[in-house]
Amino acid sequence: MYHWIPFWPDTAAVNAIVVNNLYIAELGVSGLIMVTVVAMMLTFCIRYRKGSAASRADRVQKTWHFEIGWTIATLGAFLVLFVWGAAIYIWLYQAPRGDEEVYVVAKRWMWKIEHPGGQSEIDALHVPVNKTIRVVMASEDVIHSFFVPAFRIKRDVVPGTLETIWFKADKIGVFKLECAQFCGLQHATMQGEVDVLSGPDYARWLTEQGVHESLAEQGEAVFRAHGCSGCHGNNSTVHAPPLAGLYGTYVHMQDGSVRLADEAYIRDCILNPRSFTVAGYPPLMPDFAGQLGEDDLLKLVAYIKSLGKQESAQ
Repeated sequence: MYHWIPFWPDTAAVNAIVVNNLYIAELGVSGLIMVTVVAMMLTFCIRYRKGSAASRADRVQKTWHFEIGWTIATLGAFLVLFVWGAAIYIWLYQAPRGDEEVYVVAKRWMWKIEHPGGQSEIDALHVPVNKTIRVVMASEDVIHSFFVPAFRIKRDVVPGTLETIWFKADKIGVFKLECAQFCGLQHATMQGEVDVLSGPDYARWLTEQGVHESLAEQGEAVFRAHGCSGCHGNNSTVHAPPLAGLYGTYVHMQDGSVRLADEAYIRDCILNPRSFTVAGYPPLMPDFAGQLGEDDLLKLVAYIKSLGKQESAQ
């Protein structure tokens, strides 16, 4: 679509098309203003050159209408671009419910990708074409930045938080994945690739990985190994918040606030439960900060999310 523009980078996602359109509009408006200013400069240089008979009287009276009009016109143009850009920013940062979901753990100096079916990859991400991919990311050490130039997506991955990003690739191929945040001496080597496959090829790739446990099943093992089922299990005598059907609902907290039970909320409750006490329940849960790595946390999140799916299916 953009091949007619010299030096234009590869465009391989719906996100990229939207960002491209905004960028072209900004270039167009900026170029129009530059050409207009240069044209006026040349006109005035020629008209009022030394020896010219053009009148130089009443300069302010002759030009103030033009100056005000020019200022309002350019301000309006840039305000339109600002509103347009803000709308795109919100659209990009509000991750929709994806057709496919993957989990990414960034660590020096690699990307570890986990698929819900249990398939895992290092420095590679296989996804189907024309599907909305929702990526849940965490960092195990320092700030990293998930950047796919061909998709025009970039998101910093900050330690201690979960970040989400999404994309919808519309072109089959292999595209570069980079870390765009300096993360140490081998930052330049923290690279990978996004392999966009057709639907049948993606399904074949999933089956060829030879996985025996899904990510949720692995999370259930972590859940039981750390004694979580003793309080949150169906047969527990402890008065603890139920987890079935939790994901995606709004939770009333003891301090009167309301939180959406998304991935970040679940993670926060695991690591620092005393700060997220649910209304009507005593603050009995111990914190697991320092006991669980980001890999295990994402598995636990996947397991708790699967409980919501099981509940809705019943």
